[in-house]
Amino acid sequence: MNTLFLLLQATPKEGTGAGWGQLLPLFLILLVFYFFFIMPQTKKNKAQKKFREGLQKGDKVVTIGGIHGKVAEVKEKTVVLEIAPTLKITIEKSALSVDTESVGQK
Repeated sequence: MNTLFLLLQATPKEGTGAGWGQLLPLFLILLVFYFFFIMPQTKKNKAQKKFREGLQKGDKVVTIGGIHGKVAEVKEKTVVLEIAPTLKITIEKSALSVDTESVGQK
């Protein structure tokens, strides 16, 4: 308990300027995290949302599970995906990603 009391008394005096000097590295670390982690993830999320909202019949897509198919019907929260000429499945829109090999082809 005495150690805690001594540590609390050993705070820097006012006017020494040590407060801002100690916070500068923290601000720089937060800035780096924002530009290298948060901002790219935000851009990726916006692109995924735009892709899912722009789905149309005939678009080629891949599910996050790796199933390739063509959009047969778009509903509010789901998509009917044709994975074979006579086989259709219904999946959530959130389980789709763009098929990068067939972008632009329908």
